Amino acid sequence: MGVHEAIAGRRSIRAFRDAPVARDVVERILALSARAPSGSNTQPWRAYGLAGAPRDALCTEIHAAHMAGDAGDREYLYYPEPWFEPYLARRRQVGWALYATLGITKGDSARMQVQHGRNFSFFGAPVGLIITVDRRLNPGSWLDLGMFLQNIMLAARGEGMETCPQAAFAPYHKIIRRHLPIAPEEMVVCGMALGEADWDAPENALVTERAPLADWAQLHGWE
Repeated sequence: MGVHEAIAGRRSIRAFRDAPVARDVVERILALSARAPSGSNTQPWRAYGLAGAPRDALCTEIHAAHMAGDAGDREYLYYPEPWFEPYLARRRQVGWALYATLGITKGDSARMQVQHGRNFSFFGAPVGLIITVDRRLNPGSWLDLGMFLQNIMLAARGEGMETCPQAAFAPYHKIIRRHLPIAPEEMVVCGMALGEADWDAPENALVTERAPLADWAQLHGWE
């Protein structure tokens, strides 16, 4: 797969086939992704891969907490509080577009909770990744981490796999620490689902929009 195709076709997949992914494939994806740039080559990322029984045990405990109304404990803010435009409109648009593919109507909080809970099964993906960063580092290292995450998503496509980055895991870091040897100085940033996409699932037909270039870019020096 060419790099342009890998970028243009990437999307967040929310339904996966249960076909297993070999360990060497996961290792190859992660090793390639570590070619991401980082300030002074600090390489601030750490990744934990889960499959089989360890994956299932983590998913079961977090899903039960979610369905019981436990929202976890956030160590960092991902979204603004309060929301403001144009970001609020974009968030609402993609949220309702996703729910529409699943036949979930506005106000159906029970089905919304169930759908959100599917995050915690990695949307059925056979491999789940948990990504951390050293909490003692500064925001620049989070920029480096973002490039590492993007590399995983693109490298996975080169292996015939798809992904879904999932900040939803971050609030459940206390549960995650019971399942993985994460050091106290590490902050859980996100999870990521990895596997073969189930292209028959309606939610995987969703392709999100992007604002036109003129809305957010200025180019100077060309006539």
